[in-house]
Amino acid sequence: MTDLWERVTAVHPAPTPDVVALTAAVAVALVVLPGVWPVARHAVTVAHEAGHAVVAAATGRRLSGIRLHSDTSGLTVSRGPRRGPGMVLMLAAGYPAPGLLGLGGAALVAHGRGPLLLWALLVALALMLLLIRNLFGLWVVLVGGAGVAAVTWAATPAVQTAVATALAWFWLLAAPRAVLELARRRGPASDADQLARLTRLPAALWVLLLLAATVTTAVAGGRLLVAAALAVGG
Repeated sequence: MTDLWERVTAVHPAPTPDVVALTAAVAVALVVLPGVWPVARHAVTVAHEAGHAVVAAATGRRLSGIRLHSDTSGLTVSRGPRRGPGMVLMLAAGYPAPGLLGLGGAALVAHGRGPLLLWALLVALALMLLLIRNLFGLWVVLVGGAGVAAVTWAATPAVQTAVATALAWFWLLAAPRAVLELARRRGPASDADQLARLTRLPAALWVLLLLAATVTTAVAGGRLLVAAALAVGG
């Protein structure tokens, strides 16, 4: 246990400029390539539904379960008042969640704690496993957890930092794309439309607010990673 704790809490050098640039290029490819994005987007859905679940629990709602679907959609079910601040906060949490996860990951990487991001993800996926209520969702979480576990146990700290950097870039860049997809394919059951019915603010305004939030986290996280790389390179 002592050895494990030391591995989790150890501080390692921040990524070099080459690593930050390469991982950024990989993240861009995952987000923009048509043949890759539909698969990579499942990682966005996991973060999205986790955001709903965390805020639901934080606002006193009772979580019933999470479903992840093969079309990259998801559903988090909770019990509680159908209106009010708790419901609004829960619905609003989904789309910003990947960007916030990326921003947190960027902060950890910039401070030499990239491997800690992977361990935190491993714990989060294990907890999420308890809430999954369909077979496809179970498969997604198990595959993701196995991949993260393999890196945390077998890879060197430098490789773990590179993987953490790539994940941070990916979530930072994928979050705005997910909101743009929401704008193009919005439906009555979308988060924005549900928020519109609860708050009387237009759904289009909610889309703009969510886009602003995700762009802000992308810029802030990107600046953290670039600044850390320049500090190493300098």
